Order: sequence, then C-alpha cells, then structure tokens
Amino acid sequence: MEGLEAELARARELDVNAIADAIESIGFECTRCGGCCTADEAEGGTTEDGPLEPHTATVFPDEIRRLQSDGDYDFRDVARPMPYGLTEGADGLEGETFEWALQTDDCGNCTFYTEDVDGVGTCTVHEERPLICQTYPFSVALGGTSQPMGGVVEQKGTVRAHECEGLGREIARDDAEELAETLKERAIRELEEAIAVRERYVPLDSDDVVVYDSEGPKRIDGTAYETGDRASGS
Repeated sequence: MEGLEAELARARELDVNAIADAIESIGFECTRCGGCCTADEAEGGTTEDGPLEPHTATVFPDEIRRLQSDGDYDFRDVARPMPYGLTEGADGLEGETFEWALQTDDCGNCTFYTEDVDGVGTCTVHEERPLICQTYPFSVALGGTSQPMGGVVEQKGTVRAHECEGLGREIARDDAEELAETLKERAIRELEEAIAVRERYVPLDSDDVVVYDSEGPKRIDGTAYETGDRASGS
C-alpha cells in the first residue's frame, strides 16, 4: 500500500490546469440550496419516517482557531469531535477519533448556516470557511484525502464530483482555476494533517473522548491532554 508521504508527493505535483479543466467540464455554480451545510437523510430514512444524519465537515485545528478569533467563539461553538469511532456511554460520548468536525445545531445543521425569509442559504463565516467547504462538491482521488458528504456522481481524471444540485452549470474559467488551486491546497493539507496525526499519536488511558489531531491528543473542548495521561505500558 502506498504510504502517506508518497501520496503527499503526488498531491504536491497535481496539475492545477488539469484540475480546472475537469471542473470546467463537469460544471458548477452554487445555488445556495444549503444541501452541503445541513443534516442529511440517514441511510434508508427520510425526513418524515427516518432520522437525519448531522452535517459533518472536517475542520483543521488552525481553521478552528481562525473561526474562533473571527467571531469570538468558544472552541465548542466551532467544532465537535468527528463522530466516527465514538459511542454513547452511560455518561455521554466516549472513545477516540482522529478529526474535528464543524459544530452543528439542534437540527444537525452546520452552526454557521442560516436561511433568509425566502429560504436562501447563507454561510455566516463565508470568508473564513474551512477548505472542505470552499471546495465542495469536489474532491481529488488521492487515497489519503477525504471525501465530502454525498456519493461520487462523476469523475474526470483525479477530480471527483459529489452530490450537489449546482453540478452541470457553467463555470467561468477564472473561477474554475481558483477552485482548482484551493482543491490542490486541501489535498495537500489533508495529507499533511494525517501524517502529523500519525507522528504525534500517543495512546491515552481516558474514560472521556480523545481527539487525536495534528497537534496531539485533545479533550472535547480542544484542550490538550498531558503526557501523564498516557496509557500504562505505552
């Protein structure tokens, strides 16, 4: 299996023009429908007869801090542990996970999403939104990079397009190139983060949630665990 470092080298060599060509060929224009910011139907369910899956978008530690400073938010106003790997115990969530996700409201929508009286969606932190939000509905087909929510509906070269009603619409070349640059940046960042998580991973003995990010193990509120919290025998 190809290592993360090899994938990172390939990400750094991605051809922005080729990515822009693929994006232009697929086509995209944001319709502000809110589909990428709101809770999604759970597998096999609908809004009427089944549960909704909360919105889940990866956010890096530095992106969390930027959002915090932009709006004077507490850490947990901005981010929550990525739910994968966590379980609901007698005293709440427990387990370990390896990423942060944007915080959600009681409806499972991104906490920074709002709608006007006509139902048009708006991101209240649009200028500071994370890379995964800037590049939706696209991702690149590198093994170490994550896919946004929504299945792949089209792929051209390394570029994958995910479920979105804005696909197939004309996009200006300048916009395609700008999106391609950001998509390459995201692919590189995701792999750099994954490598840093691996290098800083130290198993902990904790009954609480542990989030292993690129800066080391942290509590649910973003504060760091101390080295004395290491699991016995590690």
